Amino acid sequence: MKMKVKLKKKYEHILEGIASQGNRTLLRSVYTEVHISKYGNKETKNDGNEMNEVEILARAQTAKQITIKCNDIFKPLSGQSNPIRIVLTKGIAGIGKTVSVQKFIVDWADGEANEDVIFVFPLHFRDLNLERDREYSLMQLLQKYFPELKELSTEFYMFKVLFIFDGLDECQFPLNFQTNDFCSDLTKDVLLDVLLTNLIKGNLLPSALIWITSRPAAAKQIPHEYVDQVTEINGFSDAQKQEYFKKRFRDHKQVEKVMSHLKNLKILDVLCHIPVFCWISATVLERMSSDEGCSGIPTTLAQMYIHFLLIQINMKKQKFQGIHEATPMELLEAEKRFILKLGELAFKQLKKEQSLFYEDNLKECGIDVTEASLLSGLCTEIFPGEDVESPGRVFSFVHLSVQEFLAALYVFECFTNRNKNLLHQYKSSKAKLMITDLHKSAVDQALKSRNGHLDLFLRFLLAMSIDSNQILLRGLLPVTENSSQSLEETITYILEKIRGDLIPEKAVNLFFCLKEMNYRFLVEELKRYRDSHSDAELSPAEWSAIVVLLLISENVQEEFDLKKYIRSEFPLLILVPVVQLYKIALLDQCNLTEKSCKAMASTITSESSLLRKLDLSNNDLQDSGVKLLSEGLRNPHCKLESLRYVLTDVDTEDGISGNMM
Repeated sequence: MKMKVKLKKKYEHILEGIASQGNRTLLRSVYTEVHISKYGNKETKNDGNEMNEVEILARAQTAKQITIKCNDIFKPLSGQSNPIRIVLTKGIAGIGKTVSVQKFIVDWADGEANEDVIFVFPLHFRDLNLERDREYSLMQLLQKYFPELKELSTEFYMFKVLFIFDGLDECQFPLNFQTNDFCSDLTKDVLLDVLLTNLIKGNLLPSALIWITSRPAAAKQIPHEYVDQVTEINGFSDAQKQEYFKKRFRDHKQVEKVMSHLKNLKILDVLCHIPVFCWISATVLERMSSDEGCSGIPTTLAQMYIHFLLIQINMKKQKFQGIHEATPMELLEAEKRFILKLGELAFKQLKKEQSLFYEDNLKECGIDVTEASLLSGLCTEIFPGEDVESPGRVFSFVHLSVQEFLAALYVFECFTNRNKNLLHQYKSSKAKLMITDLHKSAVDQALKSRNGHLDLFLRFLLAMSIDSNQILLRGLLPVTENSSQSLEETITYILEKIRGDLIPEKAVNLFFCLKEMNYRFLVEELKRYRDSHSDAELSPAEWSAIVVLLLISENVQEEFDLKKYIRSEFPLLILVPVVQLYKIALLDQCNLTEKSCKAMASTITSESSLLRKLDLSNNDLQDSGVKLLSEGLRNPHCKLESLRYVLTDVDTEDGISGNMM
């Protein structure tokens, strides 16, 4: 079939953030299966910042979820009787939604999965945005993107078909499910909004399967009564991270070096559950690990992005030299001007909460499209479908976090070089502003944000005031003399917010900001915050955030003792990926039940787990929990050397003890 051949050709390569067609990689050679879980058809709340490390941990933790393969998302689970027509797949930016769609299509085109589906129609909202004000019938829309259908007329509806709508979060037109007119005619011309809502509601082609992908905050645009099943892509497990790096580097020594570095830096290791962050980390660490004289391997989120930016600039310099003759000073100035223009674009779009932009947006910031293509590792053109006459070119940053980083860089430069505070509603005076003024404005703006879209921007901005980061950026920004008093004032302001009437979710991000600023009393402040809140006041994710921060702040490498932080089960279930980075885990006297046993049984059988000694004494694990642990011990992958479980009966003088190993 012509369509299968065409779709395979279009989707069998992956770009991994690089837009240049010459740098494409065969999908099968690097594809690593991501973890996908099923939730049924109920809505789940998730409006927080997508790069929150604890949220990533929560998504990566699979103990209480039903895992499925991408090709099986339309197959009912055992016990499910109703057929599945519409699947909504959620996942944060860069977690692997679009790549999973690609793999699904390629496997279908090769006849390896879903053979009963005769036609697959992948449609991306970033392309459909260009048609939002036009009227189409369903037949016209499909023939525009899939000209092969012209030979079939309307006969295709007689077969089993699948529509894939990728990137709901990028949709720039309304989906009015309640007010749109009814439409069941395949040949009737209607606005795109009307067409899609009737297709999803089942008025048009009621037998057609529909797969919609979206970032979590935008998923609510589809009323849950129209969704048969919700799935979520949780990114890489630890084993999948290792598999990705093996495919990426191929040199085993280099893989071991990179994995060792990440495991010693928990904050970066956690973020590598996101495939795009794996790519960013691989890009940076590959370059730095191959440089014998290289020092200063990134230890924080901001440093990783600074090094990533510098690598992209160096790549652009090499391309630029191949096109123009220029002195090193001219090249430096050209690079600086371009990066700041890109930062201006990033900031303007971030304020509007937009991740897509067009050629006019580039021109407004003085960016030439040809020049932008030289820095495709940061900003990439989104190519519309083949055979589609596009009225405009669509662009985006390779990841939302890259946009937030460049926006922070631009705002910081405007302050240090031009005495402008772009975050303040009033114009700057001629008097020299203090860095604290910028910091306070940024904190206030981030706290006002309802969906956390400025949280990561704030962390990057505050990190740029640190001397070590300014030294790294000295080619782009002047090294400023930030007095220790000014930074102390910023820290004091943040602490006042944390200690005031602030919701825990916002407090957690401010703690991460303090970590980026190298606040030396972070551990004490975290413990004070922990002691001032009861179990009822904080959610499991918020408790876990505090524990994660304590862990990465105290830099304990050998032993994890849950009792030091909280004697409770619910943060442990989220913290399992962190626990397995330690050789010793002391979980005794922590009010654990059999629920924890499933998570720990999975941990001790993980090939990437470093855990060698586990103490679960004085917890009521029940026989079912003990059985799960026993099965884990018999697993050939289990490397645990000691598992201790002593149960003491407090009503008698004699305790009941049982050392399982």
